[in-house]
Amino acid sequence: MTPIGEKIRVLRMGKNLSVNEFAKKSGVSKSYISNIERGVQANPSLIVMGKLAKTLDVSLEELLTHKYARAEDDEEKV
Repeated sequence: MTPIGEKIRVLRMGKNLSVNEFAKKSGVSKSYISNIERGVQANPSLIVMGKLAKTLDVSLEELLTHKYARAEDDEEKV
């Protein structure tokens, strides 16, 4: 899983959204979201990332930084 895919998954699950619900709310296909989360699609467009960020109530800049994914890794080590 890529850091961006992991971050999206963590944020989505934090909002209690299934991939299907997230896809409907964001207007991005569930297969594309799944591919991003699993790291298959490692370089999603800024347009798609903007839609996902808006749906997750975070800024695009916040979504594109690795802060969340690294925080999760740190928590698991404790």
